[in-house]
Amino acid sequence: MKIYNTLTRRKEEFEPLNDNVVNMYVCGPTVYNFIHIGNARAFIVFDTVRRYLEYKGYKVNYVQNFTDIDDKLIKRSHEENTTVKELADRYIEEYFKDADSLGIKRATFHPRATENIEEIIEFVKKLIDKGFAYEKDGNVYYDTTKFKDYGKLSHKNIDELKAGARIEVNEDKKNPTDFVLWKAAKEGEPYWDSPWGKGRPGWHIECSTMSTKYLGKNLDIHAGGPDLIFPHHENEIAQSEAANDAEFAKYWMHIGYLNINNEKMSKSKNNFFTVRDVISQYDPEVLRFFMLMSHYRNPINYSQDLIEQAKGGFLRLSNTVYNLQHLLDVAKDRQLRDEEKAYKEKYEEYKRKFEEAMDDDFNTADAISVIFEMVRDINSNIDGNSPKELIKYILDVFLNLSSVLGITYKKKDLLDDEIKELIEKRQEARKAKNWAEADRIRDELKKQGIVLEDTPNGVRWKRV
Repeated sequence: MKIYNTLTRRKEEFEPLNDNVVNMYVCGPTVYNFIHIGNARAFIVFDTVRRYLEYKGYKVNYVQNFTDIDDKLIKRSHEENTTVKELADRYIEEYFKDADSLGIKRATFHPRATENIEEIIEFVKKLIDKGFAYEKDGNVYYDTTKFKDYGKLSHKNIDELKAGARIEVNEDKKNPTDFVLWKAAKEGEPYWDSPWGKGRPGWHIECSTMSTKYLGKNLDIHAGGPDLIFPHHENEIAQSEAANDAEFAKYWMHIGYLNINNEKMSKSKNNFFTVRDVISQYDPEVLRFFMLMSHYRNPINYSQDLIEQAKGGFLRLSNTVYNLQHLLDVAKDRQLRDEEKAYKEKYEEYKRKFEEAMDDDFNTADAISVIFEMVRDINSNIDGNSPKELIKYILDVFLNLSSVLGITYKKKDLLDDEIKELIEKRQEARKAKNWAEADRIRDELKKQGIVLEDTPNGVRWKRV
Protein backbone atom coordinates (compact mmCIF):
# COMPACT_ATOMS: atom_id res chain seq x y z
CA MET A 1 0.00 0.00 0.00
CA LYS A 2 1.30 3.45 -0.93
CA ILE A 3 0.40 6.85 0.53
CA TYR A 4 1.28 10.25 -0.90
CA ASN A 5 3.17 12.06 1.85
CA THR A 6 2.84 15.86 1.83
CA LEU A 7 6.09 16.03 3.81
CA THR A 8 8.20 14.34 1.11
CA ARG A 9 5.91 15.12 -1.85
CA ARG A 10 5.96 11.58 -3.11
CA LYS A 11 4.14 8.29 -2.71
CA GLU A 12 5.69 6.06 -0.08
CA GLU A 13 5.16 2.46 0.93
CA PHE A 14 2.97 2.40 4.03
CA GLU A 15 4.76 0.82 6.96
CA PRO A 16 3.13 1.49 10.36
CA LEU A 17 5.37 2.23 13.30
CA ASN A 18 3.92 -0.60 15.41
CA ASP A 19 3.11 -3.74 13.39
CA ASN A 20 -0.64 -3.85 12.78
CA VAL A 21 -1.58 -0.75 14.80
CA VAL A 22 -2.13 2.62 13.08
CA ASN A 23 -2.27 5.83 15.13
CA MET A 24 -4.13 8.46 13.11
CA TYR A 25 -5.00 12.05 14.00
CA VAL A 26 -7.41 14.15 11.94
CA CYS A 27 -7.99 17.84 12.68
CA GLY A 28 -11.66 18.28 13.53
CA PRO A 29 -14.03 21.24 13.29
CA THR A 30 -14.09 24.53 15.16
CA VAL A 31 -17.57 24.19 16.60
CA TYR A 32 -19.25 27.55 16.14
CA ASN A 33 -21.51 26.64 13.20
CA PHE A 34 -22.77 23.71 11.12
CA ILE A 35 -20.01 21.98 9.14
CA HIS A 36 -19.84 22.94 5.46
CA ILE A 37 -19.29 20.58 2.54
CA GLY A 38 -15.56 21.41 2.42
CA ASN A 39 -15.25 20.11 5.99
CA ALA A 40 -17.36 17.13 5.00
CA ARG A 41 -14.98 16.16 2.21
CA ALA A 42 -12.07 15.86 4.64
CA PHE A 43 -14.06 13.90 7.22
CA ILE A 44 -15.52 11.53 4.58
CA VAL A 45 -12.13 10.94 2.93
CA PHE A 46 -10.26 10.16 6.14
CA ASP A 47 -13.13 8.04 7.44
CA THR A 48 -12.71 6.03 4.22
CA VAL A 49 -8.95 5.78 4.79
CA ARG A 50 -9.66 4.44 8.27
CA ARG A 51 -12.24 1.97 6.94
CA TYR A 52 -9.82 0.63 4.34
CA LEU A 53 -7.01 0.25 6.87
CA GLU A 54 -9.41 -1.72 9.08
CA TYR A 55 -10.49 -3.79 6.06
CA LYS A 56 -6.79 -4.64 5.56
CA GLY A 57 -6.58 -5.89 9.13
CA TYR A 58 -5.05 -2.92 10.96
CA LYS A 59 -6.24 -1.74 14.37
CA VAL A 60 -6.76 1.99 13.91
CA ASN A 61 -6.59 4.35 16.88
CA TYR A 62 -8.41 7.32 15.35
CA VAL A 63 -8.51 10.73 17.05
CA GLN A 64 -10.49 13.71 15.77
CA ASN A 65 -10.60 16.75 18.01
CA PHE A 66 -13.06 19.57 18.57
CA THR A 67 -11.74 23.13 18.84
CA ASP A 68 -14.17 24.54 21.39
CA ILE A 69 -12.31 27.71 22.41
CA ASP A 70 -11.36 30.16 19.69
CA ASP A 71 -11.90 33.75 18.52
CA LYS A 72 -14.77 32.59 16.27
CA LEU A 73 -16.58 30.86 19.13
CA ILE A 74 -16.15 33.89 21.38
CA LYS A 75 -17.50 36.25 18.69
CA ARG A 76 -20.48 34.01 17.89
CA SER A 77 -21.32 33.48 21.57
CA HIS A 78 -21.47 37.26 22.05
CA GLU A 79 -23.71 37.61 18.98
CA GLU A 80 -26.08 34.92 20.27
CA ASN A 81 -25.91 36.07 23.89
CA THR A 82 -24.84 32.66 25.10
CA THR A 83 -21.73 31.12 26.64
CA VAL A 84 -18.90 29.64 24.62
CA LYS A 85 -19.54 26.25 26.25
CA GLU A 86 -23.26 26.28 25.41
CA LEU A 87 -22.45 27.23 21.82
CA ALA A 88 -19.81 24.51 21.50
CA ASP A 89 -22.05 21.87 23.07
CA ARG A 90 -24.81 22.69 20.61
CA TYR A 91 -22.65 22.52 17.51
CA ILE A 92 -20.82 19.37 18.61
CA GLU A 93 -24.25 17.72 18.84
CA GLU A 94 -25.11 19.07 15.37
CA TYR A 95 -21.77 17.83 14.01
CA PHE A 96 -22.56 14.29 15.14
CA LYS A 97 -25.98 14.44 13.48
CA ASP A 98 -24.39 15.40 10.15
CA ALA A 99 -21.47 12.98 10.51
CA ASP A 100 -23.77 10.08 11.39
CA SER A 101 -25.97 10.81 8.38
CA LEU A 102 -22.87 10.77 6.12
CA GLY A 103 -21.73 7.41 7.48
CA ILE A 104 -18.70 8.87 9.27
CA LYS A 105 -17.73 6.53 12.09
CA ARG A 106 -17.16 7.91 15.56
CA ALA A 107 -13.48 8.39 16.36
CA THR A 108 -11.76 6.31 19.00
CA PHE A 109 -11.48 9.63 20.89
CA HIS A 110 -13.10 13.02 20.26
CA PRO A 111 -11.15 15.25 22.68
CA ARG A 112 -12.12 18.87 23.30
CA ALA A 113 -9.54 21.59 23.84
CA THR A 114 -11.24 22.90 27.00
CA GLU A 115 -11.06 19.44 28.58
CA ASN A 116 -7.27 19.38 28.18
CA ILE A 117 -6.22 22.77 29.56
CA GLU A 118 -3.97 21.29 32.26
CA GLU A 119 -2.10 19.21 29.67
CA ILE A 120 -1.82 22.23 27.33
CA ILE A 121 -0.26 24.34 30.09
CA GLU A 122 2.26 21.58 30.83
CA PHE A 123 3.13 21.33 27.14
CA VAL A 124 3.74 25.10 26.93
CA LYS A 125 5.88 24.99 30.10
CA LYS A 126 8.00 22.25 28.54
CA LEU A 127 8.61 24.39 25.43
CA ILE A 128 9.63 27.34 27.60
CA ASP A 129 11.95 25.18 29.70
CA LYS A 130 13.63 23.81 26.57
CA GLY A 131 14.19 27.30 25.15
CA PHE A 132 11.67 27.10 22.29
CA ALA A 133 9.14 29.56 23.73
CA TYR A 134 9.07 32.86 25.63
CA GLU A 135 6.54 34.91 27.61
CA LYS A 136 5.65 38.58 27.09
CA ASP A 137 2.90 40.35 29.03
CA GLY A 138 0.95 37.18 29.73
CA ASN A 139 1.26 35.86 26.18
CA VAL A 140 3.54 32.94 25.33
CA TYR A 141 5.09 32.68 21.85
CA TYR A 142 6.96 29.93 20.04
CA ASP A 143 10.37 31.07 18.75
CA THR A 144 10.49 29.67 15.19
CA THR A 145 14.19 30.48 14.77
CA LYS A 146 15.01 27.87 17.42
CA PHE A 147 13.52 25.04 15.36
CA LYS A 148 15.89 24.37 12.48
CA ASP A 149 13.37 22.46 10.33
CA TYR A 150 10.63 25.10 10.46
CA GLY A 151 8.90 25.13 7.06
CA LYS A 152 9.67 21.51 6.12
CA LEU A 153 6.01 20.49 5.61
CA SER A 154 4.97 23.52 3.55
CA HIS A 155 8.38 23.53 1.84
CA LYS A 156 8.96 27.18 2.67
CA ASN A 157 12.15 28.58 4.12
CA ILE A 158 11.99 30.88 7.09
CA ASP A 159 13.24 33.91 5.14
CA GLU A 160 10.33 33.54 2.70
CA LEU A 161 7.95 33.28 5.60
CA LYS A 162 9.34 36.39 7.27
CA ALA A 163 8.73 38.31 4.08
CA GLY A 164 5.23 36.90 3.63
CA ALA A 165 2.45 39.42 3.50
CA ARG A 166 0.18 37.22 5.65
CA ILE A 167 2.40 37.58 8.72
CA GLU A 168 0.95 40.16 11.09
CA VAL A 169 3.25 42.70 12.71
CA ASN A 170 3.39 42.25 16.48
CA GLU A 171 5.92 44.15 18.56
CA ASP A 172 5.75 41.52 21.32
CA LYS A 173 7.20 38.87 19.03
CA LYS A 174 10.93 38.36 18.66
CA ASN A 175 10.42 37.27 15.04
CA PRO A 176 7.55 37.89 12.61
CA THR A 177 7.06 34.13 12.13
CA ASP A 178 6.67 33.41 15.87
CA PHE A 179 3.19 32.22 16.85
CA VAL A 180 1.15 32.28 20.03
CA LEU A 181 0.93 29.29 22.37
CA TRP A 182 -1.00 30.96 25.19
CA LYS A 183 -3.12 34.12 24.93
CA ALA A 184 -3.51 36.56 27.80
CA ALA A 185 -7.15 37.03 28.78
CA LYS A 186 -9.16 39.93 27.40
CA GLU A 187 -12.23 41.36 29.07
CA GLY A 188 -15.35 39.32 28.43
CA GLU A 189 -13.48 36.21 27.26
CA PRO A 190 -13.27 32.80 28.93
CA TYR A 191 -9.99 32.20 30.72
CA TRP A 192 -8.02 29.71 32.81
CA ASP A 193 -5.33 30.33 35.40
CA SER A 194 -1.78 29.63 34.27
CA PRO A 195 1.81 30.40 35.33
CA TRP A 196 1.63 33.42 32.98
CA GLY A 197 -1.65 34.76 34.29
CA LYS A 198 -5.24 34.30 33.20
CA GLY A 199 -5.60 33.27 29.58
CA ARG A 200 -6.52 30.61 27.06
CA PRO A 201 -4.64 28.32 24.65
CA GLY A 202 -3.66 29.22 21.12
CA TRP A 203 -5.07 27.12 18.31
CA HIS A 204 -1.98 25.15 17.25
CA ILE A 205 -0.98 23.96 20.72
CA GLU A 206 -4.32 22.18 21.19
CA CYS A 207 -3.62 19.54 18.54
CA SER A 208 -0.02 18.92 19.58
CA THR A 209 -1.16 18.36 23.16
CA MET A 210 -4.15 16.16 22.39
CA SER A 211 -2.40 14.01 19.79
CA THR A 212 0.45 13.36 22.24
CA LYS A 213 -1.97 12.59 25.07
CA TYR A 214 -4.13 10.12 23.15
CA LEU A 215 -1.69 8.64 20.61
CA GLY A 216 1.81 9.22 21.98
CA LYS A 217 4.82 11.07 20.60
CA ASN A 218 4.82 9.34 17.20
CA LEU A 219 1.85 9.30 14.84
CA ASP A 220 1.55 7.12 11.77
CA ILE A 221 -0.80 9.48 9.92
CA HIS A 222 -1.76 13.11 10.48
CA ALA A 223 -4.42 14.43 8.15
CA GLY A 224 -6.56 17.44 7.30
CA GLY A 225 -7.58 20.01 4.73
CA PRO A 226 -5.11 21.78 2.41
CA ASP A 227 -5.57 25.08 4.24
CA LEU A 228 -4.07 23.49 7.37
CA ILE A 229 -0.65 22.71 5.85
CA PHE A 230 0.52 26.21 6.77
CA PRO A 231 0.51 27.48 9.39
CA HIS A 232 -1.41 24.96 11.52
CA HIS A 233 0.33 21.69 10.69
CA GLU A 234 3.68 23.38 10.26
CA ASN A 235 3.35 24.79 13.75
CA GLU A 236 2.22 21.46 15.17
CA ILE A 237 5.43 19.88 13.89
CA ALA A 238 7.55 22.63 15.42
CA GLN A 239 5.82 22.32 18.81
CA SER A 240 5.65 18.54 18.97
CA GLU A 241 9.13 17.70 17.75
CA ALA A 242 10.72 20.36 19.96
CA ALA A 243 8.85 19.14 23.05
CA ASN A 244 9.08 15.39 22.45
CA ASP A 245 12.48 15.04 20.70
CA ALA A 246 10.85 12.69 18.18
CA GLU A 247 9.43 12.74 14.66
CA PHE A 248 5.84 13.89 15.06
CA ALA A 249 4.10 12.11 12.16
CA LYS A 250 5.45 9.69 9.58
CA TYR A 251 2.83 10.36 6.88
CA TRP A 252 0.99 13.63 6.23
CA MET A 253 -2.21 13.49 4.17
CA HIS A 254 -4.14 16.46 2.77
CA ILE A 255 -7.19 16.62 0.54
CA GLY A 256 -7.62 18.88 -2.50
CA TYR A 257 -9.71 22.05 -2.43
CA LEU A 258 -13.46 22.05 -3.02
CA ASN A 259 -14.95 24.78 -5.20
CA ILE A 260 -18.56 25.73 -5.87
CA ASN A 261 -19.41 26.22 -9.55
CA ASN A 262 -15.67 26.68 -10.20
CA GLU A 263 -15.35 29.40 -7.56
CA LYS A 264 -14.03 29.37 -4.03
CA MET A 265 -16.82 28.79 -1.51
CA SER A 266 -17.64 32.06 0.22
CA LYS A 267 -20.60 33.51 2.09
CA SER A 268 -20.02 36.85 0.35
CA LYS A 269 -20.52 35.12 -3.04
CA ASN A 270 -23.67 33.40 -1.76
CA ASN A 271 -22.23 30.01 -2.69
CA PHE A 272 -21.64 28.68 0.81
CA PHE A 273 -23.28 25.31 1.53
CA THR A 274 -23.46 23.46 4.81
CA VAL A 275 -23.94 19.71 4.89
CA ARG A 276 -27.39 20.41 6.32
CA ASP A 277 -28.24 22.49 3.21
CA VAL A 278 -27.29 19.69 0.83
CA ILE A 279 -28.82 16.72 2.66
CA SER A 280 -32.13 18.55 2.88
CA GLN A 281 -32.31 17.95 -0.91
CA TYR A 282 -30.23 14.82 -1.43
CA ASP A 283 -29.74 11.52 0.34
CA PRO A 284 -26.63 11.90 2.57
CA GLU A 285 -25.17 8.79 0.90
CA VAL A 286 -25.33 10.65 -2.44
CA LEU A 287 -23.19 13.44 -0.97
CA ARG A 288 -20.70 10.89 0.39
CA PHE A 289 -20.64 9.12 -2.99
CA PHE A 290 -20.03 12.47 -4.74
CA MET A 291 -17.03 13.19 -2.50
CA LEU A 292 -15.45 9.82 -3.29
CA MET A 293 -15.95 9.94 -7.06
CA SER A 294 -12.67 11.90 -7.38
CA HIS A 295 -9.25 11.12 -5.98
CA TYR A 296 -8.93 12.82 -2.60
CA ARG A 297 -5.87 14.89 -3.58
CA ASN A 298 -7.56 16.36 -6.65
CA PRO A 299 -9.55 19.58 -6.37
CA ILE A 300 -13.26 18.99 -6.93
CA ASN A 301 -16.07 21.20 -8.11
CA TYR A 302 -19.52 21.07 -6.56
CA SER A 303 -22.45 22.06 -8.78
CA GLN A 304 -26.09 21.13 -9.24
CA ASP A 305 -25.30 19.19 -12.42
CA LEU A 306 -22.48 17.21 -10.80
CA ILE A 307 -24.43 16.29 -7.65
CA GLU A 308 -27.29 15.17 -9.93
CA GLN A 309 -24.83 12.96 -11.83
CA ALA A 310 -23.70 11.50 -8.51
CA LYS A 311 -27.34 10.90 -7.59
CA GLY A 312 -27.85 8.99 -10.84
CA GLY A 313 -24.74 6.88 -10.28
CA PHE A 314 -25.68 6.11 -6.71
CA LEU A 315 -29.21 5.15 -7.77
CA ARG A 316 -27.72 2.70 -10.27
CA LEU A 317 -25.68 1.04 -7.51
CA SER A 318 -28.67 1.01 -5.15
CA ASN A 319 -30.90 -0.60 -7.76
CA THR A 320 -28.30 -3.32 -8.28
CA VAL A 321 -28.36 -4.10 -4.55
CA TYR A 322 -32.17 -4.11 -4.38
CA ASN A 323 -32.39 -6.32 -7.48
CA LEU A 324 -29.91 -8.81 -6.03
CA GLN A 325 -31.82 -8.85 -2.75
CA HIS A 326 -35.06 -9.55 -4.65
CA LEU A 327 -33.42 -12.31 -6.71
CA LEU A 328 -32.02 -13.84 -3.52
CA ASP A 329 -35.54 -14.06 -2.10
CA VAL A 330 -36.89 -15.98 -5.12
CA ALA A 331 -33.79 -17.93 -6.25
CA LYS A 332 -33.61 -21.71 -6.14
CA ASP A 333 -31.28 -23.28 -3.60
CA ARG A 334 -29.31 -25.64 -5.83
CA GLN A 335 -25.70 -26.63 -6.35
CA LEU A 336 -23.51 -24.53 -8.62
CA ARG A 337 -22.77 -25.81 -12.08
CA ASP A 338 -19.15 -25.85 -13.29
CA GLU A 339 -19.58 -22.68 -15.34
CA GLU A 340 -21.16 -20.92 -12.32
CA LYS A 341 -18.22 -21.94 -10.14
CA ALA A 342 -15.87 -20.48 -12.75
CA TYR A 343 -18.00 -17.32 -12.93
CA LYS A 344 -17.83 -16.94 -9.13
CA GLU A 345 -14.04 -16.68 -9.38
CA LYS A 346 -14.52 -13.52 -11.45
CA TYR A 347 -15.61 -11.66 -8.31
CA GLU A 348 -12.34 -12.52 -6.59
CA GLU A 349 -10.71 -10.64 -9.45
CA TYR A 350 -13.01 -7.66 -8.84
CA LYS A 351 -11.93 -7.68 -5.18
CA ARG A 352 -8.29 -7.73 -6.25
CA LYS A 353 -8.78 -4.80 -8.64
CA PHE A 354 -10.66 -2.84 -5.95
CA GLU A 355 -7.84 -3.38 -3.45
CA GLU A 356 -5.26 -2.49 -6.09
CA ALA A 357 -6.98 0.88 -6.58
CA MET A 358 -7.25 1.55 -2.84
CA ASP A 359 -3.66 0.42 -2.25
CA ASP A 360 -2.57 3.14 -4.67
CA ASP A 361 -3.00 6.12 -2.33
CA PHE A 362 -6.66 5.35 -1.60
CA ASN A 363 -7.86 5.91 -5.15
CA THR A 364 -11.60 5.81 -4.50
CA ALA A 365 -12.36 7.00 -8.05
CA ASP A 366 -10.82 3.85 -9.55
CA ALA A 367 -12.33 1.70 -6.79
CA ILE A 368 -15.80 3.01 -7.68
CA SER A 369 -15.09 2.22 -11.34
CA VAL A 370 -14.49 -1.40 -10.33
CA ILE A 371 -17.87 -1.48 -8.55
CA PHE A 372 -19.54 -0.18 -11.73
CA GLU A 373 -17.81 -2.95 -13.67
CA MET A 374 -19.50 -5.36 -11.30
CA VAL A 375 -22.86 -3.68 -11.96
CA ARG A 376 -22.53 -4.20 -15.71
CA ASP A 377 -21.50 -7.81 -15.17
CA ILE A 378 -24.36 -8.51 -12.75
CA ASN A 379 -26.97 -6.95 -15.05
CA SER A 380 -25.75 -9.09 -17.95
CA ASN A 381 -25.30 -12.43 -16.18
CA ILE A 382 -27.41 -12.70 -13.02
CA ASP A 383 -31.14 -13.33 -13.29
CA GLY A 384 -33.98 -15.41 -11.87
CA ASN A 385 -32.33 -18.64 -13.01
CA SER A 386 -29.15 -17.99 -11.01
CA PRO A 387 -28.68 -20.15 -7.90
CA LYS A 388 -29.11 -18.70 -4.42
CA GLU A 389 -25.50 -19.49 -3.40
CA LEU A 390 -24.08 -17.50 -6.33
CA ILE A 391 -26.39 -14.52 -5.84
CA LYS A 392 -25.59 -14.39 -2.11
CA TYR A 393 -21.85 -14.52 -2.77
CA ILE A 394 -22.01 -11.70 -5.33
CA LEU A 395 -24.24 -9.58 -3.09
CA ASP A 396 -21.86 -10.08 -0.15
CA VAL A 397 -18.86 -9.02 -2.25
CA PHE A 398 -20.74 -5.98 -3.56
CA LEU A 399 -21.86 -4.85 -0.10
CA ASN A 400 -18.48 -5.54 1.48
CA LEU A 401 -16.55 -3.43 -1.04
CA SER A 402 -19.17 -0.69 -0.84
CA SER A 403 -18.94 -0.64 2.95
CA VAL A 404 -15.19 0.06 2.68
CA LEU A 405 -16.30 3.33 1.03
CA GLY A 406 -18.86 3.86 3.79
CA ILE A 407 -21.79 3.22 1.43
CA THR A 408 -24.49 0.98 2.87
CA TYR A 409 -27.52 1.58 0.61
CA LYS A 410 -29.86 2.29 3.48
CA LYS A 411 -33.33 2.00 2.07
CA LYS A 412 -35.26 5.17 2.77
CA ASP A 413 -39.02 4.78 3.16
CA LEU A 414 -40.86 7.20 0.95
CA LEU A 415 -43.30 9.51 2.71
CA ASP A 416 -46.87 9.78 1.46
CA ASP A 417 -46.24 13.29 0.08
CA GLU A 418 -43.19 12.07 -1.84
CA ILE A 419 -45.19 9.20 -3.33
CA LYS A 420 -47.96 11.55 -4.43
CA GLU A 421 -45.38 13.87 -6.01
CA LEU A 422 -43.87 10.99 -8.00
CA ILE A 423 -47.34 9.86 -9.11
CA GLU A 424 -48.09 13.38 -10.35
CA LYS A 425 -44.82 13.39 -12.29
CA ARG A 426 -45.77 10.06 -13.82
CA GLN A 427 -49.18 11.41 -14.82
CA GLU A 428 -47.50 14.41 -16.45
CA ALA A 429 -45.17 12.06 -18.34
CA ARG A 430 -48.15 10.00 -19.54
CA LYS A 431 -49.95 13.12 -20.75
CA ALA A 432 -46.80 14.10 -22.66
CA LYS A 433 -46.67 10.52 -24.04
CA ASN A 434 -43.26 10.11 -22.43
CA TRP A 435 -43.91 6.43 -21.78
CA ALA A 436 -40.30 5.66 -20.90
CA GLU A 437 -40.29 8.20 -18.04
CA ALA A 438 -43.73 7.04 -16.84
CA ASP A 439 -42.52 3.43 -16.75
CA ARG A 440 -39.29 4.45 -15.00
CA ILE A 441 -41.23 6.16 -12.20
CA ARG A 442 -43.59 3.20 -11.87
CA ASP A 443 -40.65 0.78 -11.67
CA GLU A 444 -38.86 2.96 -9.15
CA LEU A 445 -41.92 3.07 -6.92
CA LYS A 446 -42.25 -0.70 -7.23
CA LYS A 447 -38.68 -1.14 -6.01
CA GLN A 448 -39.62 0.99 -3.02
CA GLY A 449 -42.52 -1.35 -2.27
CA ILE A 450 -45.20 0.91 -3.79
CA VAL A 451 -47.62 -0.68 -6.27
CA LEU A 452 -49.69 1.56 -8.57
CA GLU A 453 -53.09 0.72 -9.98
CA ASP A 454 -54.51 2.77 -12.85
CA THR A 455 -58.31 3.00 -12.44
CA PRO A 456 -61.07 5.02 -14.17
CA ASN A 457 -61.10 7.17 -11.05
CA GLY A 458 -57.37 7.89 -11.12
CA VAL A 459 -54.25 6.25 -9.79
CA ARG A 460 -54.37 4.30 -6.56
CA TRP A 461 -51.31 3.11 -4.65
CA LYS A 462 -50.52 0.76 -1.83
CA ARG A 463 -47.50 -0.51 0.07
CA VAL A 464 -46.62 -4.17 -0.28
